[in-house]
Amino acid sequence: MLTPTDEESPVIEPLLKCFDEKLHLLNHFYDALRNAIANSKELKPLIHSIRARIKDRDHLQDKLLRKMRDPKRAGKAFDITTDNLHAKINDLAGIRILHLHTAQAKKIDEHLTNLLKSCGYKFHEGPIARTWDIEYEKTFKDMGFKTKRSENLYTSVHYVISDQMPGVKMTCELQVRTLTEETWGEVDHTLNYPHKTESVACLQQIRALARSTSAAGRLVDAIFATVAHESTVPDNILSDVPAPVEKPPPEEEPSPSEEKSS
Repeated sequence: MLTPTDEESPVIEPLLKCFDEKLHLLNHFYDALRNAIANSKELKPLIHSIRARIKDRDHLQDKLLRKMRDPKRAGKAFDITTDNLHAKINDLAGIRILHLHTAQAKKIDEHLTNLLKSCGYKFHEGPIARTWDIEYEKTFKDMGFKTKRSENLYTSVHYVISDQMPGVKMTCELQVRTLTEETWGEVDHTLNYPHKTESVACLQQIRALARSTSAAGRLVDAIFATVAHESTVPDNILSDVPAPVEKPPPEEEPSPSEEKSS
């Protein structure tokens, strides 16, 4: 974890204090949003599980310092203040919706949009499907999602949900991804967040894992596509498909010792 210098502390400390003072409001917003999703009758059949968390103080400090020291910001003023902290840092609260196969993302989006709008939440950003995989990029575009190329080798549909709490606008990052992508994400997060591993071997293996994860995701998608197709095929057509014929195992030839004894 990064620690602030004497020059950075006067900027960072008020932001951390603001986070501490408004933590109860963030928890209230986060709990209400998570419960609305978890209790939705329309979403329950589509969702495998939900993971959620509030960013801890140390990780927030580290993120603020990384943003402050980002070389891309050279010559630009650090623009995060106590007035906009909860809107500028969108992942102070985070919720991940996990599901089994890619085709479910469209239905999840439809029900999620209707649910959150009915609860009075606003869509601060998204939905945007982020992926490194060109084939998945096309799949998401065909489902009507805007897409963004991900440099971090993961695939996920991103939303930023907002709500006006007393005196402050709160935001929450919401991600929708498959279980296979979650596996890769957990490995990568453990080794590469908040700071990338320096092991060249691990970095290469994580890239290989991303490709294996993508292949596994395609297989899962194919399985459910097959199930969906066969459920629409009339029974008489399926009954005409001949069952595979099982050949009897070949007879074993007697061993030389058995031949002598006979």
